[in-house]
Amino acid sequence: MMKRKPLVLILLITLVLSTPVFSQKDYVPSPENLKNREWFQDNKYGLFVHWGVYSVMAGGGDMGIAEWIMNQKQIPIVAYENLPGFFNPIAFDAEEWVATVKKAGMRYITITSKHHDGFAMYDSKVSDYNIVNSTPFKRDVLKELKDACDKEGIKLFFYYSQLDWHHPDYYPRGNTGKGYTGRPDSGEWRKYIDYMKDQLTELLTNYGEIGGIWFDGQWDKYEENWYLDEIYSHIHSIQPGALIGSNHHLAPFPGEDFQMFERDLPGENTMGFNKGAEISQDIPLEMCETMNGSWGYNIKDRRFKSSSQLLETMIRAAGYGANFLLNTGPLPDGTIQSENVDTLMVMSKWLDKYGETIYGTRKGPITPRAWGVSTQKDNKVFIHLLAWKDESILIPTIGNKVKTAKFFADNSNIKYSESKEGILLTVPYDKRKPLETIVVLEY
Repeated sequence: MMKRKPLVLILLITLVLSTPVFSQKDYVPSPENLKNREWFQDNKYGLFVHWGVYSVMAGGGDMGIAEWIMNQKQIPIVAYENLPGFFNPIAFDAEEWVATVKKAGMRYITITSKHHDGFAMYDSKVSDYNIVNSTPFKRDVLKELKDACDKEGIKLFFYYSQLDWHHPDYYPRGNTGKGYTGRPDSGEWRKYIDYMKDQLTELLTNYGEIGGIWFDGQWDKYEENWYLDEIYSHIHSIQPGALIGSNHHLAPFPGEDFQMFERDLPGENTMGFNKGAEISQDIPLEMCETMNGSWGYNIKDRRFKSSSQLLETMIRAAGYGANFLLNTGPLPDGTIQSENVDTLMVMSKWLDKYGETIYGTRKGPITPRAWGVSTQKDNKVFIHLLAWKDESILIPTIGNKVKTAKFFADNSNIKYSESKEGILLTVPYDKRKPLETIVVLEY
């Protein structure tokens, strides 16, 4: 059992006693797993890919629907099953995708292997409801993407939805996918767990070594027994180094190797998903964010965030010690939205120059503030001044006496003084640049 703060233990025990969701008992991460956790924290930045047959409908003309269109438009299974016949992404080029990711400065990809609609984006032998058997494309995009990732040194993670609006044995129904699907009001939950376990086995055995499994959907029915002990143990038995994370919006369960936060920085809850989940001090953190307002492709959604806004979020995430998983929803033809590529290329230019303050760092000794954050690597602390307008700023001490203080951009000295109140930095106005006012303190 991983060590936790007493409060977290109390919350976890309360949760387990009140619901039949059991985690992996007495989990001790393998040496490979611990090594991969370090890799994960060092590499900081990845591409999230939400892609499936729902992209054919491009959101149905409504903002923000995309991958949820089956549920939000209440499309019955018999009608939704027509979509694979129209899904033929002939422009998909795995090597081009990976080249874009690498040029963008991203180090890993997390892609939807199966979303809530139950459609598998790989050659599943467990169900014919997959991209090879049910579409005119008839190619395994995960296999092609994995081969391209291996060539370029990019790690590949698989998103897998525990929730399934298509499978008849996903029963009792949860908070979504009820009434309209055409499924009978019956089913055997254990059969569905076995189905999920079999598909996970395919993902863990047919694609070589993967980065890990990114779960989603447990929130559909928190009270259910998700057999996490069995599932997590099974994953770790096949690939001990694979990292497991779950987007359940709760404190992490034993057996999970990283904690994720949906569209919010750790501890924040502007989107309403992260309702007070304790931030783990034991495992790596990750936050995921969209480039517009949708996860999957939505032809109407033009609410694109600026590269500056996304860069600031990435920097702030690093100050919390969290990775930044930035999403794209590819078009139904298999290409990545040009607007998304343009944004990634702008961000890559910043990373080319300032990436040292992000990659390989951990959260700094100064907790995140409204004015910015700190990151740390070895004996250097990087102070990211994101929202400060005066010529001087008093920051807390960093626990060690400062040896030098310089601007990262040009390595010029910065005036500073230390006292019991903190460290006073003088930041001339002519040294100010949006997102690029970074002070390096060496101790």
